[in-house]
Amino acid sequence: MTRKAIYPGTFDPFTNGHLDVLERALNIFDHVDVVLAENSQKQTLFTVDERVEMVREVVRGFSNVSVDVLHSGLLADYARQAGASAIVRGVRQVKDFEYEFQMSLLNRHLYPEVTTVFLMPNVKYTYVASTIIREVSMLGGDVSKFVHPFVLDELNRKRIGREGQS
Repeated sequence: MTRKAIYPGTFDPFTNGHLDVLERALNIFDHVDVVLAENSQKQTLFTVDERVEMVREVVRGFSNVSVDVLHSGLLADYARQAGASAIVRGVRQVKDFEYEFQMSLLNRHLYPEVTTVFLMPNVKYTYVASTIIREVSMLGGDVSKFVHPFVLDELNRKRIGREGQS
């Protein structure tokens, strides 16, 4: 029996911290679906298609990882339809845990067969958040230690595009 998990997030952009959590999940599960959420309440730098392309490039070497998009609906329903037994969530700090704990209880109520697994990234990524990476990059800062080279190129492309509009 294959142990399958989903790893949902906005991933705007996908960072090395996200990759670290994914690699940790692959030590536990046979297959992980990275599921990009379209969140109408978040202002994203990248479109869903751009984020999918970045994640696919970063995980290209993993035969047991797939990338999908949750356009609408509940994550618990997606997990059920995907046959996932677990939802993987990265937790960097206590603030993350409080929110994620609430969501895990709700998902358990909606889909009792799913377990939320909280994974902490390597300590060097505990302060890395997509929001910070976007802001530093858009201001011309060096984020090369925190993202895959392909993601860095995409961030630079966005920054140059914005500079050209100014």
